[in-house]
Amino acid sequence: MRKILSISYGLALLLLLSMEGQAQTRTLTGTVVSEADGMPIPGVSVLDKTNQTGTATDMDGNYSIGVTDNTVLVFSFIGFASQEYTVGNRSRLDVELSEDASELNEVVVTALGLTKEKRKLGYAVSTINSDVMDKAREPNVANSLIGQVAGLVVKGTNGGPQGSSNIVLRGLPSISGTGSPLFVINGVPMDNTQRGAAGQWGGSDNGDGIGNLSPDDIESMTVLKGQAASALYGARASNGVILVTTKSAKKGQDWSLSYNLNVMTDQAMDFTNFQNEYGQGRGGRRPQSATDARTTGRFAWGEPMGGSAIGYDGNQYPYEPSDETYLDFYDIGTNVTNTVAVSKGLGEDGSFRLSIANLNSNSIVPNSGNDRLTLNLNVDQNITDKLNVTAMINYIDQKSTNIPNLSDGPKNPNNFLFLAPNIAPSIFAPGYDEEGREIVFSDDIFVTNPYFIANKGINDRGRKRTISALSAKYSFAPKIYAMLRVGNDVSNDDFFSVDPTGLAYSSDLKGNLNGRGLSTRSELNVDALFGADVMLTSDISLDALAGGTFRNNRFEQVGVGGTRFVIPELYSPFNVEVFNRSYGFNEREVVSGFYSMGFGYKDYLTLTTTGRYDVYSTLPTDNNSIFSPSVTGAFLFDQFLNIPALDFGKLRASYAVTSGEPFAAYQTQFYYNSANSFNGVAAGSSPLGLPNLFLKPFTTDEIEFGFDLSFYNSRLTFDVAYFSKTTNNEIMNASYSIASGFSSAVVATGSTNNKGLEVMITGVPIQTSDFTWRTSLNFTNVRNEVLSTNLDNNPINLGQNRATLGNAVTAYVPGLPGPQIRAYDYQYDANGDIVVNDAGLPVRGELKNWGSVLPTHYGGWNNEFNYKGIGFSFLVDYSFGNKVLSATEFYSHFRGLHQNTLVGREEGITTNEITAPAENYYQALVQNVTRTSVVDGDFIKLRQLTLGYTFPQNWFNSVPVFKGLTASIVGRNLAILMRKTDNIDPEATFGSNINYLGIEGTSLPPTRSIGFNLNFKLH
Repeated sequence: MRKILSISYGLALLLLLSMEGQAQTRTLTGTVVSEADGMPIPGVSVLDKTNQTGTATDMDGNYSIGVTDNTVLVFSFIGFASQEYTVGNRSRLDVELSEDASELNEVVVTALGLTKEKRKLGYAVSTINSDVMDKAREPNVANSLIGQVAGLVVKGTNGGPQGSSNIVLRGLPSISGTGSPLFVINGVPMDNTQRGAAGQWGGSDNGDGIGNLSPDDIESMTVLKGQAASALYGARASNGVILVTTKSAKKGQDWSLSYNLNVMTDQAMDFTNFQNEYGQGRGGRRPQSATDARTTGRFAWGEPMGGSAIGYDGNQYPYEPSDETYLDFYDIGTNVTNTVAVSKGLGEDGSFRLSIANLNSNSIVPNSGNDRLTLNLNVDQNITDKLNVTAMINYIDQKSTNIPNLSDGPKNPNNFLFLAPNIAPSIFAPGYDEEGREIVFSDDIFVTNPYFIANKGINDRGRKRTISALSAKYSFAPKIYAMLRVGNDVSNDDFFSVDPTGLAYSSDLKGNLNGRGLSTRSELNVDALFGADVMLTSDISLDALAGGTFRNNRFEQVGVGGTRFVIPELYSPFNVEVFNRSYGFNEREVVSGFYSMGFGYKDYLTLTTTGRYDVYSTLPTDNNSIFSPSVTGAFLFDQFLNIPALDFGKLRASYAVTSGEPFAAYQTQFYYNSANSFNGVAAGSSPLGLPNLFLKPFTTDEIEFGFDLSFYNSRLTFDVAYFSKTTNNEIMNASYSIASGFSSAVVATGSTNNKGLEVMITGVPIQTSDFTWRTSLNFTNVRNEVLSTNLDNNPINLGQNRATLGNAVTAYVPGLPGPQIRAYDYQYDANGDIVVNDAGLPVRGELKNWGSVLPTHYGGWNNEFNYKGIGFSFLVDYSFGNKVLSATEFYSHFRGLHQNTLVGREEGITTNEITAPAENYYQALVQNVTRTSVVDGDFIKLRQLTLGYTFPQNWFNSVPVFKGLTASIVGRNLAILMRKTDNIDPEATFGSNINYLGIEGTSLPPTRSIGFNLNFKLH
């Protein structure tokens, strides 16, 4: 790393010293007017392209600037097309600027990878460009969308650099599926399956599909928010669609070579505010023996600190506040990305771009990390004047090492979080004794020593993945074409997970081979379509599309495992006492036909209807198809109003239906399982889940209204949308009495509704030749309701943490927003006073609903400032209205660490004239009254900050091949400006799916990322 920095800075210094002297300057004057009416334009930027200096026109449109014969001037102003001139020997240069409708006529990528004019769309879309993703980058590129798009909630898990991203669009997703939007890369759906997630019993977040992509290869991400926008995708589109467009070269472009270096450091953050007055122990006493010290290592119910106390190993240790915290166990994490890209136009008929990117991530957890190599090739070639072929190949080779387990127990490296305040974590290093046995540091052998699992643990995942797309388009006429497209996404994964020899909770300390094996997951998509854009009359246009698609998803996995290694630390399947093996397989297909017909009238009115017919292999053959329609309209009304400040105005409305299939295959028939033989006779078992022979596709329908406004040459714009979305006949599990012969069944009775308002405001408050300030604010308000669940319309439990196991859960509760946190309240008497038992301990009351884990108000405020090549930007995002079920809140009370537990330490807690010892009271409180573990999830965060400089072009005049250099300092997750939680990051979560959203369970601590970015361009 030091060598890379030295080379980079040395090159910049060499270029600086080699600058040529400038020719003699003279003064150039002129006037800038509007081409439309000849009126002068004040405030036009007049930029010397070479020196990156300039001026601005005055109130009469006049300007003057020092120039040479070789000076190139760029005249620009928002709402007008930029003009570029070489001065030559002129002493005066008058310029006419024409109005630029490019923003209003912006072309965006829509469903099936097709491009359309944004101003004519009848639904809401948002596009995020590459500059958002490739500066202050995240290991999972999806996390770069946080705070950027109205209606979108993005949360990464605290699981390390390979972690998944949980994405929720427009409120509660379909309760029967994964909840994530469909990702489409260059028009072809890609697999975004999570490869493993943590639950209350442990496990690790093994990553998702979108996290494999390199941000350096992404040109843009377009979010299709509503059902009308995503209706042509049919299945899987009920949760929205995010379109990924990769970078490519332009035809006719000369050779271009770029190198980008990005270095980010991750530092763990501590949000705890634990008491620091009372030390280790129970019953108001410090430890009296080594055994006592081991069993009280995570209890701070001892004496006021002072002096010394016996430790877990029999030695004396200071009984004083420790200089160390649990964060001292962690390293400084690093993420280093090197990317080289070369591109060239192949004449006027073709182009290609080839890139290679290498990411090396070292987690904050010692000996844990993630390495990723990405190769990307984009080719575009005109075979003939009418036949165009494009191809994309994206190859990923990724290796994740010792992925940390999450949740609050086995093999979790964050288990030092609840150490008593007098204990230094380092005394438990290296985590094992001379014989390799784990050093147990607490009262629970399932609470693994973090040093042991960091130094001895094995939880590795490898992936070799190829995402490819080939498209051939034949144009019968300029706007009449046929296209065939094939996309294939194939992942070959390997996994290796071990309970190491010496692990305290393993049988006889011999460890286990949890699994070693291979899996293959593939998705094949084939599209064929015919499109035409023609004028039916002088006033009426038709944009039509018809086609069909075939999708095949296939998964196969084979693995081996075993219990109790015979030879210590030889982690082979041939070295276990009991050997086992596993095999998994599923396959499903969808065949679809679709159409789209859009009519335009006089360029101010559009009406579009679409339809899609899907046939699903996962449903009964006599009930496996469905037709899903949509209709959208857009009315451009600005031309009918005489408002000089209004550049553009559009009203839009849409109604759409999308369909979906069961998330799991094989739910409509009985499938018997084989079992181990009994006395030499083959055995089998009957399933406990009752299949459903009458399942049918579930649907999501949505109505959306909105408007777009643009004022003052696009210096102030508004994008507003209101939506109401309802799911019907959702396929889900229902619980049965085992007396019926089945413990569960598949039913199609789920239904939810989401209503919301989305607002995006963008503006340019200041624009001069030297300084520009651009700002945007997005705001979302969403209200959701679970309309129905199972056959009896009972609450459906989802997730929990181990702290409040069974006594506080998240659930879908009919009539309430979901997922809802359900926890027990106090018991109250007739006067409304809290009831305690004879020992003065709180008594459990009713199970109540305390709020949804999904926010009701959220958004972001983004600002960009540019001054003479210096760029500064920051993003603040916020979230309000959700609750968090916190294990930290439970354990910090139970173990005497919470500041609240200082109350009554000496005199006890008195309720209704009954006094209970503080330790007994607080432990009974959090065990019985689990509402105490429910906290507000509101926050405001400084999410991102960048400060960069683009070096003037004339610095590199003496180096012909050097085109430019940009350097920037970047930061992510820098600070929490407001939060209501006492001891946690309100976004902290250990689970990466909807079941564990809003549940905090002592996963890895959140991190603050700071680094720099260097970009060199050659030509």
